[in-house]
Amino acid sequence: MAKKVLIITTSLRNNSNSDKLAESFANGALEAGNDVETVSLKGKTIAFCRGCFACANTGRCVINDDANEITEKILNAEVVVWATPIYYYEMSGQMKTMIDRANSLYPRDYKFRDVYLLSVAADDGDYVDEKAAGGVQGWVDCFEKAEFKGKVFAGSVNDRGAIEGHKALAEAYELGKKV
Repeated sequence: MAKKVLIITTSLRNNSNSDKLAESFANGALEAGNDVETVSLKGKTIAFCRGCFACANTGRCVINDDANEITEKILNAEVVVWATPIYYYEMSGQMKTMIDRANSLYPRDYKFRDVYLLSVAADDGDYVDEKAAGGVQGWVDCFEKAEFKGKVFAGSVNDRGAIEGHKALAEAYELGKKV
């Protein structure tokens, strides 16, 4: 049965390596017959969460910017995929800001069940994406019906286009096919 897949790309670089990894995942998910939408944080206005928790009562953030539209897309997706470059062994700041701004999902009847992480970094150690994966797991832990289903990491990827031919592209494609 086809699933509604939302891929959120968080790199602000045009034609970024994490965007390419997301494209591979999307192609696999599309081939498997899923409905796939990709949303980029490039060009979006997303302010920091103020911690006012008004969203817990209203189901919507009081800050009127692009985060509310993206949060609605997350709410209605069955599968959420985050794609990020790794900065200082952690997810990008814009990804963390979007996760924080999606706090209004907590009291709502969200549809997502499966969450994935796609990441790239200049360093290639096995540990490089652990903190980013831990951050995604922390977000997932707040949603009892959701599960962190998997991740793909591409190391030794820094310069634009460096991901070309990287084995992680095939891994992301295959993971997307399994959605």
